[in-house]
Amino acid sequence: MNNLRTAVICLAAINIVTALGVVYNKHNSRMLFKKTRVLSSAIDRANVDWGRLQIEESTLARFGRIEELATKDLKMRLPEHTEIKTVLK
Repeated sequence: MNNLRTAVICLAAINIVTALGVVYNKHNSRMLFKKTRVLSSAIDRANVDWGRLQIEESTLARFGRIEELATKDLKMRLPEHTEIKTVLK
């Protein structure tokens, strides 16, 4: 009878510990899933920003714009044929 009581108490304790472990793991799983969704959303936003930056870079770096800024803001011009000098080594 004493062994039976001890066995029942041990099995009940193991059952309780196992149930707590399941609850703990389920909670961790939900928290990790939530973090995954947040990070996935952040990645999506970063990809959208990256695409916008690439479009902006291509717009700002187009040759016509660079030439326009050089002539207008920096007062640069193409040299005349007579102004070009070749330097030989």
